Amino acid sequence: MVDVGAGRGILTRALADAGAKVLALEVDPALVAQLRSCFERRAAVTVLQVDARTWRWPDQPFSVVSNLPFSGSGAILAHLLHDPRVGLERADLIVQWEFARKHAAVWPATLRGTYWQAWFELTIAGRLARNAFSPPPDVDAALLGIRRRPRPRVSPDDHETYWRFIADAFRVQAPLEKALRSRLTPREVRRLSAVLGFAPGARPRDLDARQWAEVFAYARRGSSGRPEHDLDRRAATRRRA
Repeated sequence: MVDVGAGRGILTRALADAGAKVLALEVDPALVAQLRSCFERRAAVTVLQVDARTWRWPDQPFSVVSNLPFSGSGAILAHLLHDPRVGLERADLIVQWEFARKHAAVWPATLRGTYWQAWFELTIAGRLARNAFSPPPDVDAALLGIRRRPRPRVSPDDHETYWRFIADAFRVQAPLEKALRSRLTPREVRRLSAVLGFAPGARPRDLDARQWAEVFAYARRGSSGRPEHDLDRRAATRRRA
């Protein structure tokens, strides 16, 4: 179990008391000293002075339970979820409400949310009012749940290629016929819209994570491996369903 931004060790202590073996990550040297003093007799707790935005995550299976700092949660999660080949199985995180709502939403899709959801399920388990904290922050919080998908939508080995593919499209923020014109013909995009169920004039934010994964898989086949009659057949099957 990994506690990111362990602070004064409230979550670390609760996890250890529940019988978990805990890695407590903290970047502040003063807090690290306090944590080490507090848990020096707890063999199940290891305190590391590291920056979670650059730390190398374990290859073996692990879980994260953390009250992430609101100002750094985006960078920490971007690093944690960037390479799906690391051992992350699940995470239960307290983050800013708007951050959780934005990246767990089906629409409008975000670049990060689309990418993360190729390998993980993101759900909001609850909303936490700001007055539930001491001292209270300026905004409400959310309990964000992250679970590894039993079957990934994209091969983990293709994660860098997939990131570049969707990042290029989201950067343009134009209808897909233009956003994907270097990879797919307008005719193919129109055929895909009929097969996958998105509007012909859809923009990158209008596709959900499943649709993006299937568009990527189709584009990866190359022109010789994606005959248009196959799209016609799938579109006809969808219309009959």
